[in-house]
Formats: sequence, C-alpha cells, structure tokens
Amino acid sequence: MQDKPHNAVLIVGCGDVGRRVADLLREDGVSPTCIVRSAGSRDALLEEGLQACCFDLDAADLDSGVVAGFSLIYYFAPPPPQGDTDPRMKVFLGMLDRGRPPLRIVYISTSAVYGDCRGEWINEEQPVNPSTTRGGRRLDAERRIMDWCGATGCEWTLLRVPGIYGPGKLPLERLHHGLPVLREADAPYTNRIHVADLAAICVAAMHSPTTNTIYNVSDGHPSTMTDYFFRVADAAGLPRPPEVSREEAQRVLSPGMLSFLNDSRRMDNTRLLKELGVTLRYPDLETGLETCF
Repeated sequence: MQDKPHNAVLIVGCGDVGRRVADLLREDGVSPTCIVRSAGSRDALLEEGLQACCFDLDAADLDSGVVAGFSLIYYFAPPPPQGDTDPRMKVFLGMLDRGRPPLRIVYISTSAVYGDCRGEWINEEQPVNPSTTRGGRRLDAERRIMDWCGATGCEWTLLRVPGIYGPGKLPLERLHHGLPVLREADAPYTNRIHVADLAAICVAAMHSPTTNTIYNVSDGHPSTMTDYFFRVADAAGLPRPPEVSREEAQRVLSPGMLSFLNDSRRMDNTRLLKELGVTLRYPDLETGLETCF
C-alpha cells in the first residue's frame, strides 16, 4: 500500500455508512481502501469489488504501513464501549506520518457531546457538555483530531451525528417484543438523519472548500423519542409500544436506553445545508421511512 496516488482515500471502519460512502466514491471513479476489524467483513467488501483489509486498532502490534500514504481519510470507527477516552483514535493518529500528513480527515462524532440542552434548539456554537461516557469518548476523539491536525497542518471536519435510521437501521426487534417506551409527555427531543443522506454529507464534507469546522448533522425535524418509535411502528404495521412513566422507566428500561433519555435537544442544521450545499433526499421522517420497507 505504498506509493499511493495523491487522491488515495482511506475509510477506517467501513460498516453500513462506510460502504455507502465507498459506493458514492466509486460512482465518481475513486477506488477507496476500506479498513475493517474482522475477516468476514473484509471478505464481504472484497466480494463487492472494494479494496479492503483487516486492521484491529486494539491490537498490541500494528503495521503503520497499512495507513500510510493516504491523502483523504474518513474515520468512522467507534471508540471502545467503555472508558472516558478513545484510545483507538490515539493509536490511529500515532501511526500517521506527521511529516507527510493527509490533506483532510472527516470524522463522524456524535451529538451526545452536547449533553442535555433541555429541549432547546442548538447550533454548532453550543458548548459541549457530555452527560454520558459515550459522549465523553467521542469528545476525546474530536479533541485528539483537532490537536493532531493543528500540529501537522492537516485539515479536519467533524460531523456531530444523532440517531441514524434507514433500511436495516430501525428498532423493529424492540417493537416486535413490545418493549415499553417513555410516555410521550416526558420523552426527550431526539434528532435523526437517514443513512443515505449521512453518506452524501460525508462526501460533501471531504470536498468542501470550508475546512476545520464542525457540522450538526440532522434532517432538521426533531421529535420526541416516543414519537419516533410510534411512527416506525405505524410504518411497519406493528402495534405501538406501551408507555411507562419516568419512574417506572428506571425499573424496566435497559441502562443503555436510559442513557438516551437524559439528553434532550433540537439540532439546527442551517450551517450544514448552507456551507456544504447538500440537498437532503429525506428531509423528514415521513419521507425517510418510505424507503425502509
């Protein structure tokens, strides 16, 4: 993987979003290299005609040559599921050549870095204040990227992404099991983006003349989490889940689900639409859900 062309593209963490980005790049005649963790994922990408290799950022002995020489990097790999920091990002940045850095890194972060905003509308100037370790790990990764790029001259773009939905990305199993949701009057505001729009935004961010910036990524039509579950159930022809009080939710909902109930915010996507010039294919949940069944 040495002597790569000037426009060589690397996708780190090539799951559903990464594959969609790869497909968009191939439509433009660009053949990216995809890094995944498992041999099964690698083989699936190879069968699709993509360049792919296995690479475990948690491994003790890594070959830095695997990530060397790329000029454009999409970093989609998640942090570890525990802890307050993202050691995977630290390892990855440490493997890059500081003397010959990439031109730009686009990173998918999370809107959880904002913490609880009490349902208020927020833009990118909102101070970060994560209330969960999940948000804290992403904030750590953001800061590592900005520090590394500031020291090397590499450009960066951070995409703060809320809930991602689309085909294969709906809570259908939860609905099939009839698991409860918080009653709508108590439910927090949540934001979302269709996976196809997210992939297009990632590509636009890489080629935008605006760099070293942050974008709130959402369709601009937030609703409560309970409303989201109800609308997915209706679209799938399933019964709406039962509602419980916030007190009862503490007893019957999983810790992971409860962590999402503590943050409420509505994300303003004005900067995204204006600076990246993107037109969302699915600007609201109604149009997006039509593609999922």
